[in-house]
Amino acid sequence: MRDFSVADMDMAPKGKQKLDWAWQYMPVLSSLERRYSGERPFDGVRLAACLHLEAKTACLLRTFARLGAEIFAAGSNPLSTQDDVCAALVSEGVHVFSHRGMDHDSYFGYLRDVLSSDPEIIVDDGADLVATLLDERKDLIGKVKGGSEETTSGVKRLKAMERQGILPFPMISVNDADSKYLFDNRYGTGQSVWDGVMRTTNSLIAGKVVVVAGYGWCGRGVAMRAKALGARVVVTEINPHRAFEALMDGHEVMTMDSAAPLGDIFLTLTGNLDVINARHMDKMKDGVILGNAGHFDVEISKSDLTSIASSVSEVRPNVTCYRTKDGRNIYLLGEGRLVNLAAGDGHPIEIMDLSFALQLLSALHIQRSHGDMESRLYPVPEDIDRLVVSTKLESLGVSLDELSESQKAYMVDWRE
Repeated sequence: MRDFSVADMDMAPKGKQKLDWAWQYMPVLSSLERRYSGERPFDGVRLAACLHLEAKTACLLRTFARLGAEIFAAGSNPLSTQDDVCAALVSEGVHVFSHRGMDHDSYFGYLRDVLSSDPEIIVDDGADLVATLLDERKDLIGKVKGGSEETTSGVKRLKAMERQGILPFPMISVNDADSKYLFDNRYGTGQSVWDGVMRTTNSLIAGKVVVVAGYGWCGRGVAMRAKALGARVVVTEINPHRAFEALMDGHEVMTMDSAAPLGDIFLTLTGNLDVINARHMDKMKDGVILGNAGHFDVEISKSDLTSIASSVSEVRPNVTCYRTKDGRNIYLLGEGRLVNLAAGDGHPIEIMDLSFALQLLSALHIQRSHGDMESRLYPVPEDIDRLVVSTKLESLGVSLDELSESQKAYMVDWRE
C-alpha cells in the first residue's frame, strides 16, 4: 500500500502553524497527552481514522501518534480536508490519504487505502469506515478490536447495523456523551455554522428570516445563535416534543411548505434526505440562501436544484447560483456539504478539545477492554465523560461544590 497521498507536501509549514495555534487552546487533550506520555498505551497499535482533516483533528491524530499509535487517516468530507494540514501530518509521520475537492471515487479509494493498513482500532465520522469495511473488507472482522463514532449521522448508521445484527465489532458512541452533544452539537455547531455562512456570503443576519430544519441539539444551537444575531427564526420539525420546545424557546414553528416562501436563509440539520426539495424551491424568494449542516450532502436536493435551473454558476467561493427558469436566483453554500467545514474552519477549538479528548479516552478504553466487549454500540463510560468535562473546568479555574456526608445519605435514603 501507499505511505500517503496528499495534494502538496510543500504546504506542510503552513499546516504546522495551524496545528500550533489550535494546540494552545486544547488544554484537555494536552493534559491527557502529558498523563499518558510515559506509558505510551498505543505502542504498536495501528489506528485508522476517517475524520474532517483540519487543524483540531490533526492535533488529535498527532496525540495518538505521540502515544505510540501508527495512524492511517482519510478525510471524511471532500470539502473539509485542508491540504496544508494533511501535509503537516505527513511530515510528522502520519499516513494521510486525502485532498480537498476529491471526487466520489477518490474518497472511497482513500478509505480503502486506510483499511489496507489492517487497523486494530477505528475512529470514524459518519460510519463510512465501518460501512466500507462491511462491504469490501470482511476479512478485517475479528482483527479490529473496536472503535468510536463522532457524529449523529454515524451513530444512526451504527444503530441500524446493530439492529440488523451485522455490527462487526464494539463501537463507542462518542456523539451521545454529555461532554459531546451538550457542547459540540449545540455550541460548536451553533457558532461554526454561522461562521461559515457569514464569511462565505458577507450577508447581514439581523432582520432576516432564518428557517432551521430540525431542532435536535445541532438545530437548537443554530437557532439560538440566529436569534442572538437578530434574525426571526422559523423551525420545521417532525417530532412534536421538539417542535413544542422550539415554540417555548421563542421560535415560530411551521411546515417546510409554509416556511418556503418566507425564508431568507435555510439551514438543514436533520440527517435525512430531500428535506428541501423542488416543491419547496418553487416557492422560495429570489436571492434565498441554502446551507446544510448535516453530515451527508443529501438534505438539500441538488438534483432538484439542477432540474429547476436554467443556468448554474459559481458566483463567490463556495457559493453556487442556480438561476431558475422563472428568473430567480437560489444560492447553495458549499455544494450542500457541511457548511461549517466546507465554508469555514469547523467548530471552535475549545469545543473540539472536549470531543477529541473523548475520542482519545474511548480508544484507550477499547484497547484495554479488548476481549471483554461484545459487538454492539456502547455509550462512553461515565467516568470518562466526567473526567473530560472536569478537566476542562479545572483548566478554566472553575471549582465545584461537593456534597457533605449527610447530603449524600439524604440523596439515597428512600424514606425522604
